[in-house]
Amino acid sequence: MLGRPNLDFDLVVTGDAPHLARQLAKTHGERVTIHRQFGTAKFRRGNLTIDLVTARSETYAKPGALPTVQPGTIWDDLLRRDFSINAMAIDLSPASFGELVDSHSGRSDLERGLIRILHERSFIDDATRILRAIRYEQRLAFELEQDTERLLRQHKSMLDTISGDRIRRELELILKEDCPERILERAEKLGVLQELHPSLRGNGWLAEKFSEARQLAPPDPAFYLSLLAYRLTDEENESLIARLNIAGELELIMRQVLQLKRDLPSLADPTLPPSSTYRLLKHYVPKAITTCALACDSPSTRSHLELYLSELRYVKTSLDGDDLKRMGVAPGPRLGKMLEALQEAKLDGSVSTREEEEALVRQLMGEN
Repeated sequence: MLGRPNLDFDLVVTGDAPHLARQLAKTHGERVTIHRQFGTAKFRRGNLTIDLVTARSETYAKPGALPTVQPGTIWDDLLRRDFSINAMAIDLSPASFGELVDSHSGRSDLERGLIRILHERSFIDDATRILRAIRYEQRLAFELEQDTERLLRQHKSMLDTISGDRIRRELELILKEDCPERILERAEKLGVLQELHPSLRGNGWLAEKFSEARQLAPPDPAFYLSLLAYRLTDEENESLIARLNIAGELELIMRQVLQLKRDLPSLADPTLPPSSTYRLLKHYVPKAITTCALACDSPSTRSHLELYLSELRYVKTSLDGDDLKRMGVAPGPRLGKMLEALQEAKLDGSVSTREEEEALVRQLMGEN
């Protein structure tokens, strides 16, 4: 209806979707995967995958809980949807093939450019719909329908009923959009961003940095999240990590971004030798350095960060520990210090060949 390409097909079956999938497999010899406990199946033909689901109705035991589902009609199934524009279906039965099933005026809302929930408890039952409403509104250049916006503002605190993992997944989907800063700015104006964490801001600085990031390379959600963290305090950052249940590499990046931010004044001197830049940055992961390079304001600091990322971290000496042992350097702290001295000399251009490195080692051995 919007004239956009779409290869994401969901087939809703009034009856038994796994049974239909098995019939398709038997008739066409294609691959199907059955999930009997969920009443769903996947049908695959070449690169095409179609989800087959049994029409269901759902109830919520409490706000924020995952729904309890049971078999139902197509109208029950459409009522489960988030908004009127995705509560439409095309009838595939022979008697009415191709007819639009639109019990919630989705086509009218699509034509008017409106995002509208299906009932007044929608945001209470599942507050992640608040984030999806804003995401779809900005993606499609639509508007929140008047009552939908009123209820969104009224029930935005229901986001507290949603687990950190589910909130994080919704935030990652926002950050995969073409212009996530528009969504975050709108979320801030609606008071939603502050519900995720009081210190988050979707302001002009963020929009500028997100735009710059896309000019460098296609950013991933982790990079955007680390930019979000850049302007937080340590306490705010730890609180955000806990709220979104962030772990693993992203947790490390978000912490290192703030650690490196405190070290950035040391990189402001334009005459800083490469070895000093390397010594300061070698313990940080590249994504944390990339974030700070984009976020910082000092041209000299950014230049040092970019030099490390593009060149310094790849500089290797010709000699290694085994070579130094063969030259008579005993294992231990002294050997480690000599390797560091070799590395810094290579970075600063004092040595460039293996022979020059060997000469430096002999000089250091003589001094000791």
